[in-house]
Amino acid sequence: MAEHDADTGAGAGADPEVTARAERGYLLDNRQSEAGTRFEALGELFDPVTFRHIDQFGLRAGMRCWEVGAGGPSVPLGLAERVGPTGAVLATDIDTSWLADLTDLGGGVIGTRRHDVAADPPPAGGFDLVHARLVLVHVTDRAEALRRMIQALRPGGVLFLEDADPALQPLLCPDESGPEQRLANRLRSGFRALMAERGADLAYGRTLPRLLREAGLTDVRADACFPITSPACAVLEAATVRQIRGRLVAKGLATDEEIERHLANVATGRLDLATAPMVSAWGRRP
Repeated sequence: MAEHDADTGAGAGADPEVTARAERGYLLDNRQSEAGTRFEALGELFDPVTFRHIDQFGLRAGMRCWEVGAGGPSVPLGLAERVGPTGAVLATDIDTSWLADLTDLGGGVIGTRRHDVAADPPPAGGFDLVHARLVLVHVTDRAEALRRMIQALRPGGVLFLEDADPALQPLLCPDESGPEQRLANRLRSGFRALMAERGADLAYGRTLPRLLREAGLTDVRADACFPITSPACAVLEAATVRQIRGRLVAKGLATDEEIERHLANVATGRLDLATAPMVSAWGRRP
């Protein structure tokens, strides 16, 4: 969304700077190597969904795209392939660590910029497509971020938002058939608690269609994706737990022994792991 030890801050050998960042901001710090693993797993799970929609929007050569909260490189690269050498893609994030080595691979020009979508002015020039995936659920001032993204659209441009709704399906193991699944679901509950205390709206995804209509966009549509029993779900879960384990332990939400047991259970490949539903919603600026 450099590798440290398995903790994200609490415990012996913890990096005080990492601890301070985790306490005050985004739970899944981009500067940890687990973030790269998470980006790859999220890309495997959701890039086909994202680009299935984008390919229906009429994106073509010469168009301009803004990828908000890009995290990893897969979506900016896919957009660049579609807009070609006469188009442009701007990939922004509050931390651009994983965008440093972006190349256009023969596609459109890709620019990167550190940018806070809820605090900084929108980039100038106007965009044919503005896209954010799994971003706004973590932004405290979501309404302001939405306003700024719409402001950046050209007339007829598409705002395409994809966000999770953990409250809609809160379980890591929907088939809670034994102690391994019960432990997994308890740790997922701890993860949701950590997100909520940092201002995440765990029921945000379902609100996207209404919010787009209320903002004046037209032709609003939406659907949802709910991966389950994918190898990428296991990769994502292991990386996420390793990233937040220090916070889980510090808050009394899990013990180190429980976390190690859960990671071992995940590694067996025998748990049917799911993600929260990702709601994809889009609309056009008149």
